[in-house]
Amino acid sequence: MTQQIINGFSRLSKDEKLDWVAQQFLADPAEAAREIAGFRHADAEVQRVLDGFSENTISNFPMPFGIVPNLMLNGRVYAVPMVIEESSVVAAASGAAKFWLDRGGFHAEVVDTVKLGQVHFCWSGRPDRRAALFPALREKLRAEAAAITENMEKRGGGLLDMEWLHLPDIAPDYYQLRASFETRDSMGANFINSVLEQMAASLEDWAAHDPALTSEERNIEIVMSILSNYTPDCLVRAWVSCPVSAFDGVCGDSGADFARRFQLAVRIAEEDPYRAATHNKGIFNGIDAVVLATGNDFRAIEACGHAYAARSGRYRSLSHCEVADGQFHFQLHLPLALGTVGGLTRLHPLARRSLELLGNPTAAELMQIVAATGLAQNFAAVRSLVTTGIQQGHMKMHLQNILNHLSATPGQSEEAHRYFADKIVSFSAVRAFLGEA
Repeated sequence: MTQQIINGFSRLSKDEKLDWVAQQFLADPAEAAREIAGFRHADAEVQRVLDGFSENTISNFPMPFGIVPNLMLNGRVYAVPMVIEESSVVAAASGAAKFWLDRGGFHAEVVDTVKLGQVHFCWSGRPDRRAALFPALREKLRAEAAAITENMEKRGGGLLDMEWLHLPDIAPDYYQLRASFETRDSMGANFINSVLEQMAASLEDWAAHDPALTSEERNIEIVMSILSNYTPDCLVRAWVSCPVSAFDGVCGDSGADFARRFQLAVRIAEEDPYRAATHNKGIFNGIDAVVLATGNDFRAIEACGHAYAARSGRYRSLSHCEVADGQFHFQLHLPLALGTVGGLTRLHPLARRSLELLGNPTAAELMQIVAATGLAQNFAAVRSLVTTGIQQGHMKMHLQNILNHLSATPGQSEEAHRYFADKIVSFSAVRAFLGEA
């Protein structure tokens, strides 16, 4: 099979793209093209919308759309949508939601919703001149961005503040304009980037024409203007709390022993980055799934969360557990820059339905729902680790995937589920069972 470089691929029709890919790279072109095309949406208008989300599309990649029922948050019960390929995640979050339903449920509050952007530039002036020059420059930047910020300000948001930083460790003449924003129910990336690019243009005009500058201070080079996905002040807190005695008989015989082991497991994740990475990944199992279901950007959420976990200079757990005076308290602090208007949140049919399912929340409400789901996922994972072990529940849920991989018949699958109800599940054990069945 000869593989070819192609020019003008983006100008081909979808079928032509698919045909070229199948012919050049797949062993059975006709069957492969038929299978890939089979995942296109039957409704042409829906498919047109989906195609608009990306470039060079040839089909769709389906992911399971699941529901976590019974998640009580601040006294209200939600059915939370999750898009994820791992069944044990939805099952674990559902189990945690039901567990806490009779123990006061989950609680959450938004600490703040500030988002950040940066204009990076090099400037020929002396660092000590900033204090004298910045007040007038700040007013110029704000005034010349007013046409962009006007509509956001009408919704209660806009440009909040800005600061001028000198960071000589990067380069001797490197400076940064760091601006803070409130974007209300919008995630705000396009708004923030538009304001920043206007600020960059205003900086260049300032350097060229401001009479307060000396000739030596007029050289400026804009490096880039872009929002930051690290938003440590766009923060939400979620927590659960109950008497230690509430664990008696449901997390082993002794609730006190369970609480002690749980607290120790979380403490390990707070101090050991090797454990912290896996611990936080479990939190994001829940968070990412809701972020995807609501049409938000899970890559930005992940990047911000992991940066926040390392804010002390050491990568640590995002959750924290305290056991004192017979009371168990488990909480999560996490920055979440989410939107419920704009982007995919309204364009994607299932994202729109996900938000409707959640009661069409504001961005602040969605932050709390997502954080609570992440905490539920974390509780379920740590609970399994310190009691039965993670593999018992995980592999039981994974059993059907193994059976599908081994092409088990419906009858064999039914027998396998009965057989492995009290046994350890592994790929080799399932294969051996099918060989004997």
